[in-house]
Amino acid sequence: MKIYTKTGDKGLTSLIGGTRVSKASLRIECYGTVDELNSYIGLVRDQPVNTARRDLLKEVQDRLFTIGATLASDPEKSRMKVPDLHAQDVTLLEEQMDRMNEQLPELRAFILPGGHQAVSFAHVARCVCRRAERLVVALQEDVPVAELVPIYLNRLSDYLFVLSRLMTVELGAEEVTWQPRT
Repeated sequence: MKIYTKTGDKGLTSLIGGTRVSKASLRIECYGTVDELNSYIGLVRDQPVNTARRDLLKEVQDRLFTIGATLASDPEKSRMKVPDLHAQDVTLLEEQMDRMNEQLPELRAFILPGGHQAVSFAHVARCVCRRAERLVVALQEDVPVAELVPIYLNRLSDYLFVLSRLMTVELGAEEVTWQPRT
């Protein structure tokens, strides 16, 4: 099987179900950003500091594929069974954040991203996640989107923030707080 089809050469692509849409459509931007996020999660997962979290981060990547498939489907035409998110997927992120927070000092200021390259990767993933969430919320204004999709993305961005803080502690890096100029 060839990877190239030449069917997208004129700026159109197919949704699951066959509907042709512009590659510039908001729907495509949504699942493209989720794909970008998934790549960054892979980068975060591959950091040695996250060895104990690899399975969880792989599960997050699986959920992001689920979200991508959901966003790429035309529910009126697709006969394919698309996997779905479950409330437990959101709960899992919340439980993990609660566990991580027990190991962190109280947050009393805004945090500047950075301190260690691995931490910076987590912050980039968090920012891409927030962008994906914003795009999905915009898409919801025109197209029905599964209720748990924006909720999961919201919780995942929170998880990535807490993870970045925990990685900072585990790596012995400095957590740099924002000191506004007065």
